[in-house]
Amino acid sequence: MDAERAELTPRGELVHGCAETLARTLAELPHTITRVDLDMGGVHFMDTAGLQFLDMLGDYGRQRSLTVTTTNWNGQPRRILELAGLDTTDPLRSEPTPDAPAPALGSSVVYLERAERLHVLQEEVEQLRQAIASRPVIDQARGILMATHGCTSDEAWHILRETSQLSNTKLREVAAAVTASAETNAPPPPPELRTALQRAIARRRG
Repeated sequence: MDAERAELTPRGELVHGCAETLARTLAELPHTITRVDLDMGGVHFMDTAGLQFLDMLGDYGRQRSLTVTTTNWNGQPRRILELAGLDTTDPLRSEPTPDAPAPALGSSVVYLERAERLHVLQEEVEQLRQAIASRPVIDQARGILMATHGCTSDEAWHILRETSQLSNTKLREVAAAVTASAETNAPPPPPELRTALQRAIARRRG
């Protein structure tokens, strides 16, 4: 940050809580700032909270009549912008235009390529929705494994994933079973799941 410009460089994931962090950061900026630049090069994942993050930044610029830019959109965050109909170069530069006519298709090959790309993006959106829904219980299960078996966060993640593979059970269901079994007077996981979990833990220890 200098006298007139502030650069924001988030890292990792833009998920629940990122907008609150941005609000605190913006509140601390001096009134001499006339430009805010957001560098997204260090962000590898975002969900709908990331779009809320952008809305807040855009509102801040409009309220204070500041120049706000965003750059270096890559990977999964860039695909989220595409799905939202935003400018992937700088989503705050212009508003989406959902009623704008689609460009003419040059050939059936182009049409098929676009249809396939849309299908892939739709699958990614569904996977993202499932990941958002599953994340809290998976994080809880990782914490329980870390506390119970003295493993790291990464090791707990691998235990859950390996248990899922060994028992042919969805990862979210494995995490839910681990979380439920930690409650007072709660029944243990089903036998096949318990066996797979024990094998996964033993492999990590070995």
